[in-house]
Amino acid sequence: MIAIETSCDETSVAIFNDKLEVLSSVVASQFKWHERFGGVVPEVAARAHMELLNKSILQALQDANMPVSQISAVAVHNGPGLAGALLVGLSAAKMIALGLNVPLIAVNHVHSHI
Repeated sequence: MIAIETSCDETSVAIFNDKLEVLSSVVASQFKWHERFGGVVPEVAARAHMELLNKSILQALQDANMPVSQISAVAVHNGPGLAGALLVGLSAAKMIALGLNVPLIAVNHVHSHI
């Protein structure tokens, strides 16, 4: 399974095996993107996710030594969060799930902490 999280200002991708053990986890910080503004700018966050997400996905797969064909499901954060940032992650997750014909699992951030 691949999991994607893009709710705010960090691009995160993790790869899990069938026992839900973490095989890899990649977190790309956007600190440098937002530092000059003194805080997170939603449009900047969305654009940074667009630049960082594909690289993060490829890095996570490489770190896990997992070919794309072995992805059995796609989990993605669907809220709450910054609308533009969420759309980047949701779009990528939907494309992966559709392309591989695997389940798409929407995960609410609040529920993920329970």
